[in-house]
Amino acid sequence: VRLVESGGGLVQPGGSLRLSCAASGFTFSYYDMSWYRQAPGKERELVAVISSAGGDTHYADSMKGRFTISRDNAKSTVYLQMNNLNSEDTAVYYCHAKRTALGYVYWGQGTQVTVSS
Repeated sequence: VRLVESGGGLVQPGGSLRLSCAASGFTFSYYDMSWYRQAPGKERELVAVISSAGGDTHYADSMKGRFTISRDNAKSTVYLQMNNLNSEDTAVYYCHAKRTALGYVYWGQGTQVTVSS
C-alpha cells in the first residue's frame, strides 16, 4: 500500500497550490479519502474528506471556501486545491485513506506547504 503526496512547496500569501495523492496497493474506489495537516508544534488536524464515490465532501471550518477536495477513481488519485493561502496554512499535508466498514486506515508520508513572502 502506498499513498504518495506531491505538489507542495513554497507559495506567497494569497497564492494557490494543488496537492495530489497517488494511491496504489488497494482498491481506491472503496475508500473515503482525506487530507490532514500538521503545523509545527500543533496536533494533526483534518482538512477535508471526500467519500469513496466522490459525492460527499466535508471541510474544516477554516478551509471552507478556500480549499476543494476532489478525486479521480480511474487514476486512484485524490487532490486538494488550495486557494488564498495564508501563513497559517503552513504545515505538512498528509493523505489519508479509510475503509470504515473494515477499519483499514493508511497514511502518506506528507508534503510540506510553506506560505511565506
